[in-house]
Parts: sequence; structure tokens; C-alpha cells
Amino acid sequence: MRAVLVRELGAVPVVDEHPDPQPNHGGSLVRVGAAPVVPLDVLCASGTSYFGRRRTPYVPGVQGVGVVEESDALPAGTRVWFATSAGMVDGDGSLASWCAVADDDLVPVDAEVTDAALAALGLSAVAAWMSLTWRAGLRPGERVLVLGGGGAVGQSAIGAAQVLGAGQVVAVCRSAEAAGRATAAGADAVVEHVDDVSELTARISAACAGPVDVVVDPVFGAGATAATQVLGDSGRLVTLGAASGDAATFSSATLRSKSISVLGYTNNSISVAQRAEAVTRIAEHAAAGRMQVAHHDLPLDRVAEAWQATAEGRASPRHVLVP
Repeated sequence: MRAVLVRELGAVPVVDEHPDPQPNHGGSLVRVGAAPVVPLDVLCASGTSYFGRRRTPYVPGVQGVGVVEESDALPAGTRVWFATSAGMVDGDGSLASWCAVADDDLVPVDAEVTDAALAALGLSAVAAWMSLTWRAGLRPGERVLVLGGGGAVGQSAIGAAQVLGAGQVVAVCRSAEAAGRATAAGADAVVEHVDDVSELTARISAACAGPVDVVVDPVFGAGATAATQVLGDSGRLVTLGAASGDAATFSSATLRSKSISVLGYTNNSISVAQRAEAVTRIAEHAAAGRMQVAHHDLPLDRVAEAWQATAEGRASPRHVLVP
């Protein structure tokens, strides 16, 4: 089969022929319809991640959308979203014509959303959805601030907050292009990011109709520091990434005086059942036009373009490979 191959850790993958996957017991064979290139793929293939160094060559790709061809768990022809452990353990992933997938990592999809649109949302949308529901416990009418609103997590969080009944959703973005994506995703207002915390705090306060209840934060750094200044009583900041740096400064007095909660999130903390429920809900809302992540659809042969853009932090819109 045609597949993207990591032949050397740290190098840009190539496209070549690769043996067809053979599912193990408790696994299924999926014909891949679309699979995104995401930062986790690049990190795993760098050879420097906390997952360790993987045996090469291997097919990267930690998620995708496709159709079941062979399975003891689901009928052939079932459309699915799926996850893999490619790059985290030895074995092949989704950036190929076919993929062997553990049965527990298959989520049937009935919603009428395109393969590429659902692949673009994928685990980023799961993180946004679970941050708002499971970690923050968002209640209808509450005000939500989304940092990094133009990224995949940010766009997902904007749409998710709206469908969950947020009273206002404000996004913070670094560029006009990112602001456009946040607006298209459903943001009620967009704030231009600046690194000066006092100025950023003032801009967010001016855009919000009142104190913020929930912050979804995939960037950390100055944005997280400013966000704590605009949170109201019992406000919750959920951090799920560090695109702007791994450190932020919080005032003890600010946190204590308003009983603010700073919460961490990772997709690795949720159960298979939680992930499946989130994917199902996300697919339904995407089919109805209520959740989206801007994306470019590319053939496998253009993986180098997608890979380098992702490695350099330029993968917005998200690159989705269509075998």
C-alpha cells in the first residue's frame, strides 16, 4: 500500500510502498478516508519525545476517519473515527491507505460530516469538549474565554462553548487570519493578543460583557496570566497546552480572593468511553455546522509540506491528508 513513512527519526517523512497492515486479535482493518497531521505526530517522530525512540520505518498518524473492511467488532462498511498509538509505541498509524486499529479505538460515525472535516476536528475537538464539560463543568449562560482561538483546539472550543449554551464566547488571537478562523467558528468577540499582560488584560476586559467564568487555554504564558485577572468568582482556567511557553505567573491573592481553580487537562486522562461519547457529539454538531476547524485537504504525496508546516507551527488551517 501507499503510506507515509518515517524512515529516520527527526527527518521529514516520505511516501513509499509499505506492507499492508495485518490486524492483531482484537483489531480491525480500516480503509483510511482522511487523517490529519498534528503536532503529536511530529513530536513522536522527532526521536526526542518522552515516549522514547521508535523502531523505523513506521507509518505515523495518531487518528483518522475511514471505513471498516475487516473486523470482529463492527460490520464491514461501518464508518468510523479511530485513534492509534503510532509513535508512542512501535507500530503503524493512520497516514496510509489502510490502518490496523484496536477495536477499542474505533468510534462508529453516523453523522453526515465529511471525512476531512471530522479528521480536522479529531482529538483537538475532544480536548476542547472535555475541557469545557468534564474539567470546567460549563453551565449554560456562563461566559467563556478561549486563548489561541485561531488554532484547532481554539476553534473547537469556540464551537463547543456555543453549543453547550455559553452566554458569551470571546477569543484571543495573534493574527488577523487567526481572528478570521475564530469568528467563523462562532466567537462573539475577538481580542488581538499582545505580550504585555496589563494591556492584554485590559483588552479582554473591554471585550467581555462581565467577569469570565471559564477559560480554555492551549497556549499558557502571558495569556494564562492575563486570563486569571479577568476570571470572576469561582472561575475556572483549564490549561491543555503551552504553545506560548511552559510558565505563567499567577497571583496568590487573585486566586484566593475569587476562589479561582487552575485545572490541567490531557486526552490521556479520559476513558475510551468518554472519548467515544465526545467524538459522537462532536460529529453530530459538525454535521449541523455548529463545530468546525479550518483545514486544507492534501494528497499523501504532499506530506512534506504538511509535516514542515506543522513542525514550524504554521499548520493553521490544519493539514488533512486524503489517501
